[in-house]
Amino acid sequence: MSERNGLFAALFVMGAGWGLTQPLGKLAVEGGHRQFGLVFWQVVISGVILGLLCALRGKPMRLGIPQLWACLVIALIGTVLPGAGSYTALVYLPSGLVSILLSLVPMLAFPVAVLLGNENFVWSRLAGLALGLCGVLLIVLPEASLPDRAMVVFIPVAMIAPLFYAVEGNYVARWGTAGLDPLQLLFGASAISAVISGPLAIWQGQFINPLRPYGAAEWSLIASAVIHAGVYAAYVWLVGRAGPVFAVQVSYLVTAFGVVWAMWLLGERYSLWVWAAFAILLVGLALVQPRPLAEPEPLEP
Repeated sequence: MSERNGLFAALFVMGAGWGLTQPLGKLAVEGGHRQFGLVFWQVVISGVILGLLCALRGKPMRLGIPQLWACLVIALIGTVLPGAGSYTALVYLPSGLVSILLSLVPMLAFPVAVLLGNENFVWSRLAGLALGLCGVLLIVLPEASLPDRAMVVFIPVAMIAPLFYAVEGNYVARWGTAGLDPLQLLFGASAISAVISGPLAIWQGQFINPLRPYGAAEWSLIASAVIHAGVYAAYVWLVGRAGPVFAVQVSYLVTAFGVVWAMWLLGERYSLWVWAAFAILLVGLALVQPRPLAEPEPLEP
């Protein structure tokens, strides 16, 4: 296999892995677990894996005030708040629909980027944002779009995660990571997220006892956390090998696989309105993807 084919294979596997985390989250909430308990164990498991990866790389992690602040911000807007939003939405909405709405991340990121001065205004990307909003309206407005009309009120809950992910990316672009590389940043954010979500889980009566018998819900949580940590590490590697413009194309695969996995594992089926929204959102996603003048040179291995 040529290196180019290997990079495309890696992109495909990453999309399949990340797309699987939404149906696994659905299985976890169907087992009776709720947002803060799930977030806590997800970040604990992911944090252990990421910590081992950081240790194996032999790069010491500085922990001054700027680094702790960066980790705290990413913990809140990149893990605890969007994670709680996604798990809450999965209680009431089909997993595939939550995956479709996650494709709004780059569309919502565009106006935030313009407001912060991270990017210049581009008409084509505004058109992508408009298509994204049209896609959401196709889900919300028609009477026959959802299996139960009462689900409509939880669509804004499902949009909490893409909104915070959009803010997270712009925060990093505007204020940086205080010298931490991506794995170090996510490891630090995972540790702080555990400190935040653990007490919240206990307070809300959502703490998951790790000594309880393990069923589908518990194994789904473990699998989701392991996949998230592994795929994130692979994403960092892929950015270094092929450049960020190539790596960001995983967004399409994550959404598509999220829908396919939900149909296969959960037996979900969607109305024509949802499929139309899916198609429009993918077009909008293509329009808002960043296109620099030149592809950045890949890093040496």
